[in-house]
Amino acid sequence: MQLRTVRATQYVTALREGGSLPAIVAADDLGLYVLKFRGAGQGPLALVAELVAGEIGRALGLNVPELVFMEVDAALGRNEPDQEIRDLLKASVGLNLALDYLPGSTMFDPAAGDVADAKTASMAVWFDSFVMNVDRTPRNANLLCWHGELYFIDHGAAIYVHHDWESMPERAESPFREVKHHVLLPWASALAEAEERAKTVLTEEKIAEILEAVPDQWLLREGDGVSAAEKRVVYKNFFLRRLKAAAKFREEAERARAELV
Repeated sequence: MQLRTVRATQYVTALREGGSLPAIVAADDLGLYVLKFRGAGQGPLALVAELVAGEIGRALGLNVPELVFMEVDAALGRNEPDQEIRDLLKASVGLNLALDYLPGSTMFDPAAGDVADAKTASMAVWFDSFVMNVDRTPRNANLLCWHGELYFIDHGAAIYVHHDWESMPERAESPFREVKHHVLLPWASALAEAEERAKTVLTEEKIAEILEAVPDQWLLREGDGVSAAEKRVVYKNFFLRRLKAAAKFREEAERARAELV
């Protein structure tokens, strides 16, 4: 699997509702993108999570805006008056990650009457449990309504166990307690069917293909003595073990949903 690479040509505006200060940026293909910076607080691992979780979601049939690699030049934003933004741009020169900007989209909000169909909601709850995404709550849905469809964004907080990657194997089979806060849980009435579909899609080959798209430099950490290839094996085995134990987090989601009734 290969992602397109584009080059940032204009810093348009900061998205200050995001903790990592992403930005809307124009690129050399004339498109607009939401740029996620390598130099932001969580560093390259947030981009790893964004890419891996996002492409897993896409493989499962969920709408995820196109992800692209974005080259940031040192000259980008040189006239930006905000020191915080200039520092962020300076720390992010080189390869970053961006997603297609969806103009006119609105955040999914049940309080405003937004609803989801059972098939989409069930796959979304299963998917977020699988990748351990804590960022899909009513308070922070990271779910856009665009042209009558739901789009899933902002997966940088997923796979949070990789910030202590040596413990990943022992945490692969753990349930996902945070699912009780999932914004789509009330509509997720077909979790068993979602799991069955997911298991046919997420083969070892598909997981390995997604992981191969992650740049080596985002996986390497100074001083840990582990190669990017070895870390990909850790990630792959984590997901395969999690898939094998999927009934644990699916049953956790079903229990949480039953308590909503």
